[in-house]
Amino acid sequence: MSTKKPKRYNVTTALPYANGPVHIGHLAGVYVPADIYVRYLRAKQKDVIFIGGSDEHGVPITIKAKNEGKTPQQIVDRYHKMIKKSFEDLGISFDIYSRTSGKIHHETSSSFFKKLYDEGKLTEKSTEQYYDEEAQQFLADRYITGTCPNCGYEKAYGDQCESCGASLSPMELINPVSKLSGAKPVKKQTKHWYLPLDQYEPWLKEWILENHKNDWKSNVYGQCKSWLDNGLNPRAVTRDLNWGVKVPLENAEGKVLYVWFDAPIGYISATRELTGDWEKYWKDEETKLVHFIGKDNIVFHCIIFPSMLKAEGSYILPDNVPANEFMNLEGDKISTSRNWAVWLHEYLEDFKDKQDVLRYVLTANAPETKDNDFTWKDFQARNNNELVAIFGNFVNRALVLTKKYYDRQVPEPGDFTPEDKKILNQVKEYPQSTGEKIERFRIRESLQEMMKLARLGNKYLADNEPWKLIKTNEERVKTIMYVSLQIATQLAYISEPFLPFTSRKMKDMMNLPDKTWDELNSRELIQPGHDINKAKHLFAPVEDKEIQYQYEKLEKSKIENEKAEKQAEPLKDTITYDDFVKLDLRVGTILEAEKMPKTGKLLKLTVDIGIEKRTIVAGIAKHHDPTDIIGKKVAIVANLAPRKLKGIESQGMILMANNTDGDLKFLHPEDDADNGAQIS
Repeated sequence: MSTKKPKRYNVTTALPYANGPVHIGHLAGVYVPADIYVRYLRAKQKDVIFIGGSDEHGVPITIKAKNEGKTPQQIVDRYHKMIKKSFEDLGISFDIYSRTSGKIHHETSSSFFKKLYDEGKLTEKSTEQYYDEEAQQFLADRYITGTCPNCGYEKAYGDQCESCGASLSPMELINPVSKLSGAKPVKKQTKHWYLPLDQYEPWLKEWILENHKNDWKSNVYGQCKSWLDNGLNPRAVTRDLNWGVKVPLENAEGKVLYVWFDAPIGYISATRELTGDWEKYWKDEETKLVHFIGKDNIVFHCIIFPSMLKAEGSYILPDNVPANEFMNLEGDKISTSRNWAVWLHEYLEDFKDKQDVLRYVLTANAPETKDNDFTWKDFQARNNNELVAIFGNFVNRALVLTKKYYDRQVPEPGDFTPEDKKILNQVKEYPQSTGEKIERFRIRESLQEMMKLARLGNKYLADNEPWKLIKTNEERVKTIMYVSLQIATQLAYISEPFLPFTSRKMKDMMNLPDKTWDELNSRELIQPGHDINKAKHLFAPVEDKEIQYQYEKLEKSKIENEKAEKQAEPLKDTITYDDFVKLDLRVGTILEAEKMPKTGKLLKLTVDIGIEKRTIVAGIAKHHDPTDIIGKKVAIVANLAPRKLKGIESQGMILMANNTDGDLKFLHPEDDADNGAQIS
């Protein structure tokens, strides 16, 4: 860890896959905290660039394209545009939002790979990988599913089990199946190039475990230590795929750079796209490089990408990687495949002009040290009880009373009470206390500092009650309103990193000039005689019907997920026609039905099959009431050998359909079918 103050900052955010929109998990874990940090640095007048972009390579893109019958380029074009606009609408203030399918990225990634290759920093070897003979292509990890060896989940991917979260390799899966054809894949030899991470292990241990033990977050440091303690292995930097950055070597047809290798290089290519003076942000030791990511990207940004940069030799290394944990939704893990998410573009449509509310709620409940949960009830409560009732109420009261008593001019204060002096001294300290927490990546605590100031103002007005005092002590009211307006002014400035839309609205209402963060350390931020503009409400209540609508959307997703997860049973082994004709299937009518004692699922039925009446025991009590099925036409297997169940001899079997929803349905003949008629 460098003790020198940096000359400049290079702040990057994980590149979201352009195979779908972004959701609140992405925002809480990466983009909102990064934006708060960058806005603060800009207010401090630091030289900072904020880099973002879409990750447009990798198997999720090709899977999406295959499922929709489109090209990968069509998929990434659609979602890159959607993601970029959503970020802009939420106020995520990237200096550039680039994309990895662009020409400059392909050139940058190719030259990076080629330098490592030419200098002998990569190793080459042939291994067995799964190959789909029907599709005639090697299978990337996400093109293979099977049973997880750890938890038994039957739909685990070749790289990860979404049920238990374990990292996997395709070879570990039990009963692997190709997602392309549904066939069982075979193993086939293929050649690839590897980054020998094991060679960088001693350096990584010193760089991380010794140099960053005290300044990296515990979750980041702990995950890195676990990987290093278990030992590192060479990792392939290429793969067999037709979508991505082509390997710039002869005899490498059909091979592209592995997405984990080319995606972080996207930060470099985006900087090149942003400015011709890009090298000072990547190759000058006086630049502080900070990666904002989610915990699933810790290893890539703390071990693998630094090893790539070290191997290349001319780049700086990340100073900090403030990774957050995961944000869950209503007690369940956010899942794009199950549509269990709050999508940003949909939120912005449903809650127009409430961008800052989402930013506030996600920051107040940020998963900085552990997974946290987003609920719509909490969203409503934080908006109504905190932003509306405290922040908005205080600012509105201060401005409305100033208009009413002083024609929108800041009054000249009289004598200050000890309480007034204490509060004015506190107000000027908030920029420092808030900023220090932002610099230490304790973003949630920094938001709490801002809200302490809002609570201070709200309490000060409520305790002093100028609307009552105006009748008896006008001079005292001038001082009260002067102090209140100092609080409101400070709030307008220090809220900007967190609530940029609200801050802008407050500055416009109060006719405030832009100030740097260091200029906020003053007891008088707004002077007597200063004209303020018309007050407007900063926040509006979130109504119950709005929240109910969101719950209905989630409930719809849950029902659709349950239907999708229920699949028909696989076909049984093939039988011959001779096997089939041995069955004697007959039409019958249920004459009597009663529950069997001491059992919860069996019914005793009397069935007329035309030539005789039979007793049949059926396990359908949980699905059908005895009184409802008397007189029902049914199909039975009439020549099944008798079997005793709970002391009753059952002389046949009722044919039922076992639906995917778990219900047992009768297969009943037409009402005019004769009892005893054969079914063929």
